[in-house]
Amino acid sequence: MKNKFILIFSLVLFVLVIIVSLLTGSVDIDLLSLNEITSKIFFGIRLPRVVLGIITGMVLATSGGVLQGMLNNPLAEPYLLGISSGAALGSIIAIILKKVYLMPILGFVGAILTIFLVWQLAKSRKIVERTKLILAGIILNLFFSALIALLMSFFQRELGQIFSVLMGNLNYIFSQFSINILWLISIISLVGVILINLFANRINILSLGDYTADSLGVDVQTTRKILFVLSSLLVGLVVSFTGIIGFVGLIIPHISRMLIGNDNRLLLPLSAILGSTFLVFCDTIARTLFIIELPVGVVTALFGAPFFIYLLKKS
Repeated sequence: MKNKFILIFSLVLFVLVIIVSLLTGSVDIDLLSLNEITSKIFFGIRLPRVVLGIITGMVLATSGGVLQGMLNNPLAEPYLLGISSGAALGSIIAIILKKVYLMPILGFVGAILTIFLVWQLAKSRKIVERTKLILAGIILNLFFSALIALLMSFFQRELGQIFSVLMGNLNYIFSQFSINILWLISIISLVGVILINLFANRINILSLGDYTADSLGVDVQTTRKILFVLSSLLVGLVVSFTGIIGFVGLIIPHISRMLIGNDNRLLLPLSAILGSTFLVFCDTIARTLFIIELPVGVVTALFGAPFFIYLLKKS
């Protein structure tokens, strides 16, 4: 009963945040009296931006919950495993080439290459160990960060755009081409998150440890590979649009765990709802509360860092 109430309340909160975000901004919108200008703002800017926030929050939070569960590590998240940095590097290369419309494509390619490299580095005798997977991700994360810093030194004219990618931003300037990609990514992300949720029982077993999972009949290596590749691909899709947004994949699964427990059958759906709500809420603050628009990654960090410190002190 308690869990059902939490899920219903989370959905109601999600709907309220979405409505507020769609209607408020530098230009307030009344859906009952749309004119040509407000219609363009709503359908061409505000709605795609909110949709991007929803799918990004959903993917980052779900991926964080999956990685924490299957690797049995409370610090596991897409950024720690280098996936976000790889996708960001691809997007930055598109900026440097002055092919902004290629950002989603090159960002996705960067994520795929990162997935391949992390998996190969962590593999030993056809077995991928959890510790090696995390260490490989950290190493590649540092390497990609160094490459990005190097590119920033050489291409200082593009510093503003590169900074936007590094800090995370939902104010992507959508063309008709990129809006079509966004709708495609939204469908893929939703299907991917549903597929991940189908593995919830196996993630529960994986969190007990490899030996226990193996004795209970779960193919540890195959399951881990499927989940790692699937969650990484989804993260690569959204980060190629938004850049690096920290703390969503780290703290939202922890909050969900505090509210609803460790059962991933409930934890993952709640993480998806809360992740979307949190990111859209932070983006609304970033673009409305201050004179200038802040990168949404700054706002998520302002909320996320104190909460994570609280978690560390509490446990």
